[in-house]
Amino acid sequence: MSKKVLMKGNEVIAEAAIQAGCRAFFGYPITPQNEVPEYMSAHIEKRGGVFVQAESEVAAINMCYGASATGARVMTSSSSPGMALKQEGISYMSGADLPVFMVNVSRCGPGLGGILPAQGDYFMATKGGGNGDYRTPVFAPAYIQEASDLVFHAFDVSEKYRTPVLMLVDGMLGQMMEPVEIKPRPPIAVDKSWVTDGNTDKRAPNVVNSLSLLGDVLERQNIERFKKYAEIEKNEVMVENTVRDGDTVAIVAYGVPARIAQNAVEELAEEGIPAGIIRPITLWPFPYDVFQNLPPSVRHILVIELSMGQMIEDVKLGVNGKYPVHFYGRCGGVVFEPVEIADKVREIVKGGAK
Repeated sequence: MSKKVLMKGNEVIAEAAIQAGCRAFFGYPITPQNEVPEYMSAHIEKRGGVFVQAESEVAAINMCYGASATGARVMTSSSSPGMALKQEGISYMSGADLPVFMVNVSRCGPGLGGILPAQGDYFMATKGGGNGDYRTPVFAPAYIQEASDLVFHAFDVSEKYRTPVLMLVDGMLGQMMEPVEIKPRPPIAVDKSWVTDGNTDKRAPNVVNSLSLLGDVLERQNIERFKKYAEIEKNEVMVENTVRDGDTVAIVAYGVPARIAQNAVEELAEEGIPAGIIRPITLWPFPYDVFQNLPPSVRHILVIELSMGQMIEDVKLGVNGKYPVHFYGRCGGVVFEPVEIADKVREIVKGGAK
């Protein structure tokens, strides 16, 4: 695409994935992400790829395991309870050091919940819902254009570090439409000598699995894997920080709620209440360092989430007691308005907030 077109978020993510070189998509229907597999079913095969609607989410993630082991760029998508069902397979792929690009177009919960947007999957996304020692890089775009750009980056990160990578978006971003220009770039060059493609003329057969019955062997594997995670923490942190000297409140938000917060900041500026926004783009690795390098004018941190409070735990770790941390959240699919955020900031600066 050479010019901006109006597209729905879910469809943009799917189209960007195809242009990023995704050649195998495995998924299962669940709202509000259904446009992703629907778009893939109509377009990926025409461009040399494979689409399979699996019999379940469990089947879909294990199909990703098999295709990734052959060296293909693979993708799956789902929504909150569907992603919960994939956690075992994600752990298996992490244990086998296999790349895969995953998208969670989240809904409200717990349980089946409802199809309205929410951010209650933060813990599952960033702390890992599967068994064992592993981490998963997580990207959280706030704009459809940003989601498109991050798709290419996420595939590269996944292959560079040989790890599952997740894009966490809420139902708002998946369902809304915005002008977007998909900007393809070639995949990074990576060593794929580990693949199980049947080509054993010049090498011994490769084995890809996550099983090790010897404790010392598994320990060495885990230690090496965490060296890789340390490299991710060093090199892949992404954050947008608009907090400037003179701001007294730093509002922390990710995804679409950060855009709502921006409207609140503009409203507050008209009243002479200066505030800025810290927007983590990577939820893991989390941008802890930004909270230790804020301007001296900052007196308070306000975390806003469409949940009962999950990211706030990472914010508190980053703050490390340097500032009071306040919270405002809505859940159940209820989306806050800018005035609610502005009112919370007013309460904080007047000293009435707990």
